[in-house]
Amino acid sequence: MSKSQHLAQLEYLIVNKFLQAIRRYQHIVSIWWKARHIPSFVSLFLVGTILSTAIASCSQSRYAGESDVKLKLVSFSVTKAAHDQIIPKFVQKWKQEHNQNVTFEQSYGGSGAQAAAVIAGSQEADIVHLALPLDVNRIQQAGLIKKGWENRVPRNGIVSRSVAAIVTREGNPKGINTWQDLAKDDVTLIAANPKTSGIAIWEFLALWGSVTLNGGDEATALNYVTKVYKNTPTLTKDAREASDLFFQKNQGDVLINYENEIALAENNRVKLPYTVPQVNISIDNPVAIVDKNVDKHGNREVAKAFVDFLYSTEAQREFAKLQYRPVNPTVTQEVAAKYPKISTLFTSQDLGGWDLIQKKFFVDGAIFDQMQAAKKA
Repeated sequence: MSKSQHLAQLEYLIVNKFLQAIRRYQHIVSIWWKARHIPSFVSLFLVGTILSTAIASCSQSRYAGESDVKLKLVSFSVTKAAHDQIIPKFVQKWKQEHNQNVTFEQSYGGSGAQAAAVIAGSQEADIVHLALPLDVNRIQQAGLIKKGWENRVPRNGIVSRSVAAIVTREGNPKGINTWQDLAKDDVTLIAANPKTSGIAIWEFLALWGSVTLNGGDEATALNYVTKVYKNTPTLTKDAREASDLFFQKNQGDVLINYENEIALAENNRVKLPYTVPQVNISIDNPVAIVDKNVDKHGNREVAKAFVDFLYSTEAQREFAKLQYRPVNPTVTQEVAAKYPKISTLFTSQDLGGWDLIQKKFFVDGAIFDQMQAAKKA
């Protein structure tokens, strides 16, 4: 059966169900017609009862008659552990409430690379959960997401949050305790590439802001960050690959990563010393519906319900179990004591906002490319 035939059949079923509901309450209409002398508010009540019951019956038929629905979630690499717990809870909730099965197709990778794949059409995402708003903005600029996406969901579109952490080898033999220690001549840093990875952009901004938001000027920041990247022999494509090089292949002296990613490694019985710098950046991870794709797939209602569910207490507790810093106020209060305190927590807005950040640091030929060229010289 073609899609158009299926829709025609579905429309027939819905209309037929509506007519059956109307006929079921014809006797009520008859009573109302014969008793027009009764007070008008009673008449209105009867009419309202008829219509609401018919509509409810029609709505129930809608979900019962529809086939299963599929959602494609495209996210950045380190969220998989959280979504593996959250998605089954949503599927169960939707089934109970709507008697409809939801299946998920999932893709995980470097945030920048994932955004590029969505833009190119090779990842036809209904929902994106990415490492930074800049990547969602790129998809919006490509015409796939409507402007103002951050205003259509809670918390300005931010659904998960973390901070940067510095991981060292057992016993911390290189004495790495602060951001400034990363510029030492004998230190090797494992880091990802800002061209493909969200953590790499946050990492760069954390390094830069550790100077400019702590009393230093931009010339000092440029000199410092250039030295740090000279200590980085290879840039990986995403946070997970950087973690694998450091934890599994034992490469490098130090790794900068999401606080929650380090907690995941500890859950896998890989425990290494780390510190959360007192001057740190709020790593804000956004979620958005890809408007063009959900309209094409006809699954907007379910997509919106899943996005809303990500902000629920139930879902945010799953994020918190994996050491994300929750955005739900109730869960934030529940778990606040388990996170290291930070004295200066700055945001992307403190560095000028995403438009300025992109132009200043990451477009072709900007500061990051200049630093990479200097590194090779």
